[in-house]
Amino acid sequence: METYIGIDVSKATLDVAISNRKEIKHFSNDEKGIIQIVGYLNKEKPVLTVMESTGGLERLLAASLTEYAVPIVVVNPKQVRDFARAKGILAKTDIIDARVLAEFASDIHPEARKLTDNRTQEIKAMLVRRQQLIAMITMEKNRLYSADLIVIPSIQENIKWLKQQIDNLDHDIENKIQDSPIWREKEDLLKSVPGVGQILSITLLGALPELGSLTRKQIAALAGVAPFNRDSGKYRGKRTIKGGRTRVRASLYMATLSATRFNPIIREYYIHLLSMGKMKKVALTACMRKLLVILNAVLRERRPWGCELIQHSC
Repeated sequence: METYIGIDVSKATLDVAISNRKEIKHFSNDEKGIIQIVGYLNKEKPVLTVMESTGGLERLLAASLTEYAVPIVVVNPKQVRDFARAKGILAKTDIIDARVLAEFASDIHPEARKLTDNRTQEIKAMLVRRQQLIAMITMEKNRLYSADLIVIPSIQENIKWLKQQIDNLDHDIENKIQDSPIWREKEDLLKSVPGVGQILSITLLGALPELGSLTRKQIAALAGVAPFNRDSGKYRGKRTIKGGRTRVRASLYMATLSATRFNPIIREYYIHLLSMGKMKKVALTACMRKLLVILNAVLRERRPWGCELIQHSC
């Protein structure tokens, strides 16, 4: 029988379940435990190993398994939870989660994608920190409205410091990109598209590394800008977008606002949708998807904006 493995990752332990067995193996989530688990999985030779994204606790294990050619995929926890509910599994423990992951691997066969390299992970972490700093600035600005006069200088000083931190972070991210010829080429290709600036280009490079390697439908679904049907019988519901990568979608939205003015293809498409009676929000979402498809083609073909091949493929 084919072997599928589920690994529940916690801060201290790694619980391993095999789809066709009842036993659960337990390992420590440190270098010693990971060495042991790599040896164990190499003996079992699984068709696929699945673990959930747990905020970074899974990275060392996932990288180690990839290095030793163990087929591995890191999946969205919500997807696994929905799978468990569909099977009537409502309880949640580390052992149950490991078994659910093994069943998920066996029944769903999620596609294993290449894990991001260290540079991508570093930029992704810096982008997360940048978003945190922006959120802190927003909170401080909100406090200004109801703050007493005596504390306003303190709030303003903190806002100034946070803005400087963002500038420093942007500078560090740009240096990391410029230090790599491959990343520098990708950034230049993305920025060649009218409406695309530094924020969107580094966000896509760090948070959507699959860009350029997937089909237009796959990349739209991954970013969360693909419409999903809501039909039942004769009922035809509105198509809606959901899921995807929130940070990518937020940056893509801001870039699309600019593209509807400065990018001739996006502007023409936006005007066409509005002339058909589409709401502005719907038209902008469609333009977001089109812009992402263009960027996907730019990286896939490794040709800048303006190339006839790129515009034809979009």
